[in-house]
Amino acid sequence: MLSYIYANDLARFPALQSEMFRDRADQFRRRLNWDVSVDENGFETDEYDAMNPLYVIWQTQSGGHGGSMRVLPTTGPCLTNDHFIDIAGGAITSPLIWESTRFCLSPKAGRQSARISAALMLAGCEIGLNFGLKHAVGVFDPRMVRIYRSLGWAPEILGSMGEGLGKICVGLWEFDTETRDRLARKAGVSPYQSAAWFQTSFGMQVSEPAYA
Repeated sequence: MLSYIYANDLARFPALQSEMFRDRADQFRRRLNWDVSVDENGFETDEYDAMNPLYVIWQTQSGGHGGSMRVLPTTGPCLTNDHFIDIAGGAITSPLIWESTRFCLSPKAGRQSARISAALMLAGCEIGLNFGLKHAVGVFDPRMVRIYRSLGWAPEILGSMGEGLGKICVGLWEFDTETRDRLARKAGVSPYQSAAWFQTSFGMQVSEPAYA
């Protein structure tokens, strides 16, 4: 199940919150060896987690963390503009472009990794379509390009820096309903179910996708 939770509401789900930040530490510090901060609780967080971002979380059948990502508008502080502006070729600031970062899969995802990845990308598309956005921007390492292509939603790469495993890219994704439908198929859910998860998270009456 996909859940959309603002940071200010995350404390209502302490077990899920704990799992997400610990899984982020496992992925970004231990597996990818990124220079990130991990606190005494084993949580990987940064200054953008304190800016009330919107988290997209794939919850397992037991309610645990299967995967997640973090979304912020580019009209305020964001990772791309604050740290990777040179790669992007200048500041990306628009109410129609939001940033997606910290794409994380639980180490327990196993054979469900491809499905969870598709579901998280589907959630990103739902945010774009429902909020009337045009694009998403994100920072990622080259290993993610293969995943994006396999899901049928590869970004336009705006620029890159570094070599090998240390290479960093900035990309731009465009939202459209065809992509939403394709990602839903990859995730094994119907567009209606995807829309219902979004609407339920925001306290809306569940209905057919308004953008279909």
